[in-house]
Amino acid sequence: MAEKWYVAKGDRGDIILSARVRLARNLAAFPFPGRLTAEGTRLVGEAVCEALRSFSQTKLHAIRMGDISSCRAVSLAEKHLISPEFTEGVPTRMLILSEDEDISIMVCEEDHLRIQAMAPGFALDEAYRAADAIERHLDSRTQLAFDERLGYLTQSPSGLGTAMRASFLLHLPALSVGWEISRLSSTLDKLGLSLCGSFGESGSAKGDLYVLSNRLTLGISEKEALDNLKAIALQLATRERTAREELMNDNAYMDKIHRAYGILNSARMISADEMMELLSLVRLGAADGSLPVCTETVNRLLTSLQPATLNADYDESMDAPTREALRAQAIRAAFARDAAGGQDKKDRQEDEQKTSAAE
Repeated sequence: MAEKWYVAKGDRGDIILSARVRLARNLAAFPFPGRLTAEGTRLVGEAVCEALRSFSQTKLHAIRMGDISSCRAVSLAEKHLISPEFTEGVPTRMLILSEDEDISIMVCEEDHLRIQAMAPGFALDEAYRAADAIERHLDSRTQLAFDERLGYLTQSPSGLGTAMRASFLLHLPALSVGWEISRLSSTLDKLGLSLCGSFGESGSAKGDLYVLSNRLTLGISEKEALDNLKAIALQLATRERTAREELMNDNAYMDKIHRAYGILNSARMISADEMMELLSLVRLGAADGSLPVCTETVNRLLTSLQPATLNADYDESMDAPTREALRAQAIRAAFARDAAGGQDKKDRQEDEQKTSAAE
């Protein structure tokens, strides 16, 4: 099985964790979700599943939201596979997922379809192609609501046009120092882009993780929107790297990074909020090469050790103290594996150098 998109390290993965494209679409034969009954929601789900039955590019499976626990639903939201709003409400709602979770389709959220495609790193074009392939397949088997003048019709007028929201998940710890993020957010807003915390914050973010996304959908093509977003993401990455160079020459900040690693490497209990704060520092040290940890390891911990995900993976009845102990244990084990792997690599390199010298 391939790595999950939120674990793999893609192009420019030191700063850009992942790319996502989300397409909002509606079936012309049904009222918008706001006017659907529970039975109507079920029928939309059945129509979508039937249309996707012949989709062969990736294996998809359907989950009826009423058939899973609230803990499992929140875990899906923690992984950004569904919206927080989708965790509650009509039990006949359907979620369609690919095996590796790089494709996620919410059926009857705000619109009949929210087709999401995710990819690691800077691979926004790859994510778009995956989402577009599903949309084209559905369009060939169902009639999507579309107007020649307004574009794709959505329940909210703000989605008219391309009805596409593309985004990057960025790690910006250096730019988070001071008020730089707030100034950038204000500037980007004037350009029709949004920069906010991955958990909804605007001025600050848990783990210094931010989502950069487009807001304009009307009067602009999908290609133009994607190209604009990629250009701004590259500019932010350049500014972040410049800011990081200054921070990594600051002994006081380097001390914070190594203290964070020390705490996580020895703690016996740790909360989710403290984990996010400390892992952000460790990820910065990992990307710089000053700590014996892989950025992919940090990516996995950031996702797999969230509260609901831990409960869903181990024991849904697990209380907070038990969860905090399990989280700390998982972090220590992951760091130990990376440290051992780094030492093995160093030993192999030294052996190769000795062999070359002897020859």
